[in-house]
Amino acid sequence: MTVQEQTSSLLSASEEKRLFDLRHEHIPKLLMRYAIPSVIGAVVNALYNIVDRIFIGQGVGSNALAGLAITFPILMCLIAFGMLVGSGASVRVSIYIGRNDLKSAERLLSNAVFLTLFFNIITCTLALIFMEPLLRMFGASDAIIPYAKEYLYIVIPGNIFCDLSLSYNAIMRASGYPRKAMYTMLIGALLNLILDPIFIFGFDWGIKGAAWATLLSEIIAALYVTGHFLNRKHLIHFSPQLAAYKPDFTMMKAILSIGIAPFTMMMVNSAINTIMNRSFVAYSTTSIEADLSMAALGIILGITQLFIQFMLGVSMGMQPIVGYNFGAGDIRRSIKTYRVALVVNISVATTGFAIAMLSPQFFINLFSKDPNLASLLNRTIRMTMMMFPFIGVQLTTVQFFQSLGISTKAMFLSLTRQIIYLMPCLLIIPHFIGTDGVWISMPIADALSGITALSMVLYQIPRLIKRHV
Repeated sequence: MTVQEQTSSLLSASEEKRLFDLRHEHIPKLLMRYAIPSVIGAVVNALYNIVDRIFIGQGVGSNALAGLAITFPILMCLIAFGMLVGSGASVRVSIYIGRNDLKSAERLLSNAVFLTLFFNIITCTLALIFMEPLLRMFGASDAIIPYAKEYLYIVIPGNIFCDLSLSYNAIMRASGYPRKAMYTMLIGALLNLILDPIFIFGFDWGIKGAAWATLLSEIIAALYVTGHFLNRKHLIHFSPQLAAYKPDFTMMKAILSIGIAPFTMMMVNSAINTIMNRSFVAYSTTSIEADLSMAALGIILGITQLFIQFMLGVSMGMQPIVGYNFGAGDIRRSIKTYRVALVVNISVATTGFAIAMLSPQFFINLFSKDPNLASLLNRTIRMTMMMFPFIGVQLTTVQFFQSLGISTKAMFLSLTRQIIYLMPCLLIIPHFIGTDGVWISMPIADALSGITALSMVLYQIPRLIKRHV
């Protein structure tokens, strides 16, 4: 009996159909099935922070919004390690399943958990010890630093639940359970939406209420997704054999080598956010103006992240289809899946662009009643999103390369917007036109990175076909 026959004999009829569909179902229909839960999950994930910003902006004020915004570089660094493990593990799981190697997929699950715990203990401890120096380095003023510390002292100790959810969710989605992955995010976001107004307004806890709402939501979501992998009826689950929990450094290296692209992107995002905040401090005429700009940046990043997370959801829905078919030797089907996802993501980004250009007040009214902040947002939202459709090209192409295990190209492309284009713009342009240079740097980087991604994928696709057909 072959390995494939042995593996097939272990699968239920529903699991066999799931794998058959990945290989043979009409791609737009299959992508929709995988992408819709992923999109809902990703958008809901973005709502965690957006909901906090809305309630804090309406109930606490602009300084609290700026205090929340200044925490982003720290939180992005912590979450990056969850993405490092989850993203790398999900790609390897898809490839193992495509090869019918379920034992390796189960061993990979246990190694992913080990890595998540290891990174979390180290990073969260360091973040708590050096919190105030880090906040000062990121540009926090005396007016906003108390709000930032109140929030972080609650959220950082519970970051392990956030990272476990990220890792588990990515593996769950890659192993054929996109709907359950969506439920994980829905549970956390809906609970956060309910608890935020209760804690912020009802208990009058202010920004601490937002932190407690976020933490409790992440704990419940992590418990839910952990339960999935404790069920031995599922395709990938925690193995009953102790040998499966022995650290496998070769497997860990494989996880990290693939996950390094989204990890690096998140770490660079943290650095970029810091440069922006420090530019506001350097080029604003007063500290009040700088704090207002930081609050505006936090809101704009929340708005753009809503659309970016939608596009990432489509890309995550694409990932198991591309990865499975690549593992099964059908590169043409992988490429066709990428093309369908690309059209969807460009359409989503264009929708965000249209709303920003035609009706920015729709976004502004959600976050703040401060007329000074509203006036600043009305101008800067249009500036930052004028080249937004190009982001759809870059995000989809990064995930395509990552899904094929082409980690070097994925990492390079993920860095083009932030390091190659955005960072130099941020360091040069504000020197000549002040804080407007911060806002205008973003669309310049969007356009250049999108063009780079398109050039790379047009070069790569014919070579993939020649190599694998």
